[in-house]
Amino acid sequence: MPASDLDASPAMTAAAAAPTPARLLDPGFALTLRPMRYPAFYDMYRAAIRNTWTVEEVDFSGDVVDLRQRMSPAERHLIERLVAFFATGDSIVSNNLVLNLYTHINAPEARMYLSRQLYEEALHVQFYLTLLDTYLPDARARQDAFAAVQNIPSIAHKAAFCFKWMDSVRDLRRLDTHAQRRQFLLNLICFAACIEGLFFFAAFAYVYFLRARGLLHGLAGGTNWVFRDESCHMAFAFEVIATVRREQPELFDASLETEVRGMLAEAIDCEAQFAADVLSGGVAGLSLTQMRQYLEYVADRRLRLLGYAPQYGAGNPFAFMDLQDVQELTNFFERRVSSYQVGVGGELVFDAAF
Repeated sequence: MPASDLDASPAMTAAAAAPTPARLLDPGFALTLRPMRYPAFYDMYRAAIRNTWTVEEVDFSGDVVDLRQRMSPAERHLIERLVAFFATGDSIVSNNLVLNLYTHINAPEARMYLSRQLYEEALHVQFYLTLLDTYLPDARARQDAFAAVQNIPSIAHKAAFCFKWMDSVRDLRRLDTHAQRRQFLLNLICFAACIEGLFFFAAFAYVYFLRARGLLHGLAGGTNWVFRDESCHMAFAFEVIATVRREQPELFDASLETEVRGMLAEAIDCEAQFAADVLSGGVAGLSLTQMRQYLEYVADRRLRLLGYAPQYGAGNPFAFMDLQDVQELTNFFERRVSSYQVGVGGELVFDAAF
């Protein structure tokens, strides 16, 4: 038999034609849900659908009384700065989701989840819009809050940090090279660990500090639902990162870890500057030192989720974050949670998620 015939044998031809398994960051636009490559993402999508709430369920009537009659000027300054950050924070996350994450995470089941996340980010924007309209009856004050990224330096600083990492992948149309995929990973890690995972979790701490003082229960009730959503968003992002680590471990080299640690340190500094502004009036029971320690504590949690050793060794300084009422929600990041569904009420426990 001629050598050319041997080379063209059916078995060898079939082996040569076998496609290389697709990876999550391979360029393209996969459309086929069967066979499903990443069922965990589909399960997250289905769970998110069951986790539906509406802004109309939140009752702010008691909050208005608190703001007018029970809160000190320093506490009112805290809440005004907080809602000013909320006014644009989720819009920034939404823009990155649409412009970057949806473009490059190439699995239809993952894009299903991202579509649901986009809805939830819009819901959060509606929640904060309602919050601003309720808390700030003065039209000029509302206008200033919506323009916070231009006129409040501590919020502008945080926004600049976000935009820097969005701009870092703005011109990427395909992830063809090692460098491009690494660049995308840094954007994803920034939004999961620093923006949703640090900036928003610090904001939640202010809310629950006030609730521990018996203040703003409407805000705290709505924040329970936002917290649940944001925790799921992070769980998804960290699952994407873990999947890419399994498929392309060469991307997770020592230089990536160095950049991630530097990114988190910069995020802590941004949020500490915001804390200095938020607490500038002297809020009894809450100090800048405590907030810095809390940020370092949360940063160590994020490093562990990324497979890195903790850097700060900080403990949680806020006992009120460990004393939430119902144990239905323990840790979105270390075990799957199914108890938060439509029609299920109750509070949250925050001991392990921070």
